[in-house]
Amino acid sequence: MRQVKLHLANCWPAALVIRLRRIYWYAMRRLGFYSMAMVALMLGGGLLFRVQLANWVETKVAGVTLSTRKTLYPDPQKYVVLVAELERWRTDLAKRHAAAKNQEERKTVEQDARVILETVLPAMMRCWLGTPWDYNGTAAKPGDGSVACGYFVATVLKDAGFQLNRYRLAQQPSENILRTFLPKSACSLTIGQKYKNFAANLEKSPPGIYLIGLDTHVAFLVVESGSFRMIHASGSRPWCVVDEPRDHAPVLEKSNWRMIGNLTGDARLVRRWLLRDKFDVHGT
Repeated sequence: MRQVKLHLANCWPAALVIRLRRIYWYAMRRLGFYSMAMVALMLGGGLLFRVQLANWVETKVAGVTLSTRKTLYPDPQKYVVLVAELERWRTDLAKRHAAAKNQEERKTVEQDARVILETVLPAMMRCWLGTPWDYNGTAAKPGDGSVACGYFVATVLKDAGFQLNRYRLAQQPSENILRTFLPKSACSLTIGQKYKNFAANLEKSPPGIYLIGLDTHVAFLVVESGSFRMIHASGSRPWCVVDEPRDHAPVLEKSNWRMIGNLTGDARLVRRWLLRDKFDVHGT
């Protein structure tokens, strides 16, 4: 459930707007029309702070803290740290996996690997927010030029430790991108399904990091208990990498063709990531 909290106690722009409003109403009562008009001009300056106020709004969706700022900023520094940390975790888990004495212990390690992926991957994706979209964009890191939808997906997965050729993967149709990681039986295809029904079914799906292929697009879906978000390099407004909830994902809603697969829900795929197996691009 969405919870919105305004932190106004330490927000000096908000306090200033409140103070200016008080001055305005005092002028109306005591100084007459002309003085009121002058104060109104002063209050116009308060409008300059409205954008700033958004910086103090904190939104939580399914336990994930999200900024409501309309201006998105790539974070390449954080991205580098996350990539290094994820590789450190993968290395440690691979050693545990190799030292496991039986299948039960190996499954425990693989479950830990899934948890790590489902925690770090969304954070890596969000480091790209605000990176401009371009049909021919091939940026290799957040904010370093523009990026197409396929290159966004391929680059994040490559940097997360999946052994693949990002150029070859990014240039494939979305179905081939999904099939690179998942067997056909693990992918679900719907054609012409009403978005309301599709979204309701997706919210009931097992949690995980999903890939979704659309009519002419590919994206990540972060599915949690009873909710989901679509993170992708959008070729529609605002033409950049965005993080969208169910009710504000127009590209997903308008698509007629939708193919999805749960990456982290596939134990074999998690194991291949853990052991650094090479992924051959499907269809090439």
